[in-house]
This record gives sequence, structure tokens and C-alpha cells, in this order.
Amino acid sequence: MNSGMIKTGVFLGALSLTLSGCQNMTPGENAAVFGSLSGVAAGTIARAAGMNTAQSLAVGAAVGAVVAATTYVLAKRQATERQRRLAEQNARIYYGRLSPENKAAMKSRKSRYIAVDTAKDERTAPNAQKSVMIWDTQSQQVVGNNVYDVQSAPRVGSTAKFDTYSAEYVGNGS
Repeated sequence: MNSGMIKTGVFLGALSLTLSGCQNMTPGENAAVFGSLSGVAAGTIARAAGMNTAQSLAVGAAVGAVVAATTYVLAKRQATERQRRLAEQNARIYYGRLSPENKAAMKSRKSRYIAVDTAKDERTAPNAQKSVMIWDTQSQQVVGNNVYDVQSAPRVGSTAKFDTYSAEYVGNGS
């Protein structure tokens, strides 16, 4: 038997055993594992493409961070008027309490959007921990009319991805 075939078989067997052990992991643990693996893969590809070591490490770290920061959105749907009002209220409370320095810091980090909690309703996904909407700090209004049901809320202050928006999660704004 060819040694390349044996190595490939062993690699695939080890990979399947590793991934089958991920079924009982929390979303955060999955994010850490798959973010790390994606970062290593991207860094290896960048190095093979001719980047120097520092550049390939930077590429790998960036890709790993993006994969790990992706929020587990269970469902996306249209908001009710009540959900929209509550999201706006929570966002205005949060943004109104920010000091001018914190607002400037958000702007310098290019954190234009914040993700705020809104009310769950009968349409909320059964295993959703939170229902979230996106608020634009520049226009001072809710972006679109989408509610995102998330399996687990991001850590307050962390940045999460919702569709095409990277938003800083602020919870209920208090």
C-alpha cells in the first residue's frame, strides 16, 4: 500500500474523531476550536503563497478572529412594532449614557453599529437565548427591521457579526 494513502487515511480518521468530539461543545467552545483551526489554515496558505512569517501570522490571526467572532444566529425575521420600539429605547439609553470620550473611542474603533436586546415573542426560535436588533450610532436609528435570534448572547462589549454588520453587543443598554 502507498505511504501517501496511509497518511491520508490516518489524517482523515484523526480528523473525524476530533470533530465528532465537538458535538457536545458550547457555541463559544466551537468558536474557539474552529476559529483556531481556520486561522492556522489561513496562515499556512498565506505562507505557502509567499508571504513572510509575520504577514502569514497576521493573516491567520485575522481569519481566526473573524471565524471565532461569528455569532450563532438561529433565525432572522421581521421585527414587530413593539420589538423595534424596545430596541430603539435600549439603544438610546445606552448611547445617551456614554461619555463624549467613550463615543469618540467608539468612532475611532470604527464601531458604527451596536447590537441591542429586544423582546422575544411567539416567533422566537425555541432555543434562542436573546433576540437582538442592530442600531446605527451615526443615524441614531435601528438599521432595517430585522430581529436576530441568537443561541447565546455575545459578551457585552465584544463585537459580533450579524449579516453584513459588525456590531458591538451592549445587551439591554443598562
